[in-house]
Amino acid sequence: MYDVPPHRYRVPFDGTFRIDEWPTGKPDDVIGKDERERRLAERVASLDDLQRRLYAEDTWSILMVFQAMDAAGKDSTIRAVLSGINPAGCQVSAFKQPSKEELDHDFLWRTTKHLPSRGRIGVFNRSYYEEVLVVRVHPEILEAQRLPGPLDREAIWASRFQSIADYERHLADNGTVVLKFFLHVSKEAQRKRFLDRIEEKEKNWKFASGDVVERHHWDEYMHAYEEAINATSKPWAPWYAIPADSKSWMRLQVAEILLEVMDGLDLRYPVLTAEEAARLDDEKQVLESEKA
Repeated sequence: MYDVPPHRYRVPFDGTFRIDEWPTGKPDDVIGKDERERRLAERVASLDDLQRRLYAEDTWSILMVFQAMDAAGKDSTIRAVLSGINPAGCQVSAFKQPSKEELDHDFLWRTTKHLPSRGRIGVFNRSYYEEVLVVRVHPEILEAQRLPGPLDREAIWASRFQSIADYERHLADNGTVVLKFFLHVSKEAQRKRFLDRIEEKEKNWKFASGDVVERHHWDEYMHAYEEAINATSKPWAPWYAIPADSKSWMRLQVAEILLEVMDGLDLRYPVLTAEEAARLDDEKQVLESEKA
């Protein structure tokens, strides 16, 4: 198991995370936007090299889980941070309303099918955490899951937290580095981004009719996020609550966390054995003998 290093936005493991006390904006003394974008480009280039080593070494896999309120910037952050990585070594999976087949299985089944294999980076745009977030805010969804009764609608969340923590511990024990990002956007920033989606025609497609309705449940979502994050932020699967009101600051933080973690894995290209090296020399001679 890999020990994830500390970071200013890593959520404590002792259950003391308070969502209303955590920043949504960048620090006052932070570098300018141009410098943030320059540094992001540098980190992306470094990630490309590390991903090649990750793929070649074929020992570790990395799972990046993104959760956030609507308009926090999940899609754009994933695109910005992973834009320079070879698509063969990276996979992105998005999880929306579950299908009938998915509802016929336990709540962890549908995401398990999309876990990254060794040597790859996997990204979950939303995840099994929806089962303790949106389902908690809208508990009527539980009826469609046909769970054995009688159903205790209070105890079920603690049970699912434990299932998730055990699941992530299993992944970590078997070589998957689990990094979870809560993109923490303020309600005011979300309001402005929704207005942008309405006022700018090229962004109209991003606006869903239910977006404003879900804003009415803001406090319920914050409560659900706080409890889920406190219950599941563990040394083997930490949560990072990244301020999301500044997209450029948010993207840089995600890139730096991923870069630091991958660098800490001490990834190396495989070294050939003496026998393999000798065979390579033989094959080189065969190829060189074919010169016209």
